[in-house]
Amino acid sequence: MTRHFDLAVLGGGSGGIATARRAAQHGAQVALIEAGELGGTCVNVGCVPKKVMWHAADMAHAFEDAAGYGFDLTPPTLDWGRLVERREAYIRRLNGIYASNLDKDGVTVFAARGELLAPGRLQTGEDEITADHVVIATGGLPRWPQLPGCALGTDSDGFFALTDRPDRVAVVGAGYIAVELAGMLAALGSRVSLLIRRDRVLRGFEPMLGDTLLERMQADGVDVVTNTDVEALTEEGESVRARFKQGGEGVYDTLIWAIGRVPNTHGIGLDRVGIEPHSDGTVPVDDYQNTRAAGIYALGDVTGRAELTPVAIAAGRRLSDRLFGGQPDRHLDYANIPTVTFSHPPIGTVGLTEAEARERFDAVRIYDSQFVNLCYGVLDRKPVSRMRLVCAGAEEQVVGVHVIGEGADEMLQGFAVAVRMGATKADFDNTVAIHPTAAEEMVTMT
Repeated sequence: MTRHFDLAVLGGGSGGIATARRAAQHGAQVALIEAGELGGTCVNVGCVPKKVMWHAADMAHAFEDAAGYGFDLTPPTLDWGRLVERREAYIRRLNGIYASNLDKDGVTVFAARGELLAPGRLQTGEDEITADHVVIATGGLPRWPQLPGCALGTDSDGFFALTDRPDRVAVVGAGYIAVELAGMLAALGSRVSLLIRRDRVLRGFEPMLGDTLLERMQADGVDVVTNTDVEALTEEGESVRARFKQGGEGVYDTLIWAIGRVPNTHGIGLDRVGIEPHSDGTVPVDDYQNTRAAGIYALGDVTGRAELTPVAIAAGRRLSDRLFGGQPDRHLDYANIPTVTFSHPPIGTVGLTEAEARERFDAVRIYDSQFVNLCYGVLDRKPVSRMRLVCAGAEEQVVGVHVIGEGADEMLQGFAVAVRMGATKADFDNTVAIHPTAAEEMVTMT
């Protein structure tokens, strides 16, 4: 039997669920198609479990610093299995909350793989459905290299499947996933090597951020191996041996590929509806999430635009407002999207880098701050935090905010509002500082 819906959403991640629920709240009959656990990458093998592990690593750093605050602690030990058990229980609870909310809003969930058969027609398991509107929100997958023995490694999904803490770990990559995993594992007691192809990490970010992060990671014991390409992997007992193109080898208990992500578009039937993906597999869309096929839309990581959970959610809700909420101009503005990298220490960034600003504006002025956070005042180690404001034009509008250091993850949200509203350096200067905080440095730079 064929069932008809106003909207069919292919993919039950954060973006797909947000789209489905908002459309249903507007009165649409909605089908959501998802073969895996509800919540997608973010909830199951991304943001949420990552942040749990980040908190665990942050606690490990706190234990190390406790003596400097007068605490006499027995060296703590980590029960990795218990941490994983509690983390997974939390995720299962979130899966249930998602299912409950979808049911409450009247969304019909098809727990099966879905694919496009023709415009407005989809196959999901043994069911065929039709819909006036179709949203592709199938997300992304970890990228794997093509080299001998690559399967002896694992990826970021596999990191969350580890039942024991590996002693010797290689993390291959220079992006945010790589530095996050390397920082967590090092803090939790693993001997970590970060293998990067060039000499920098986070190459799309303000360079100051990546440079500072490498300094902090090396100080925390991460072995950063630059200008290195893995050529092949071979078994070494229960370990894995990596051979490098530049010469040399390394033996590790676990090797994690963290070399980026690819869109999850294989086998979903794009060719049947006339959608030709970009060379990297992403689905091309316009500013309103429209694909080249009438009545078919795409959002989230599958489009390759600002691959962040809140972006997919925001784009999906706005799309449903446009299609079913009587708001024909509703769409997401992709400018000035803030993001945080949960490295150790964390990084927050919004707006333009210095290089981007100089390409766009004639007059650019940079304000920098470097300081030791007060939390290290009584400690022997004195790691620095750094901030940068990128200002443009005669009025010095703040077009970029970049910060690395303790608290960066929480302070950035408010400053992102200021950047989006067009605040100037004078607006920052005229804001009374909150003392003593790290954030006060943002409004006292000269």
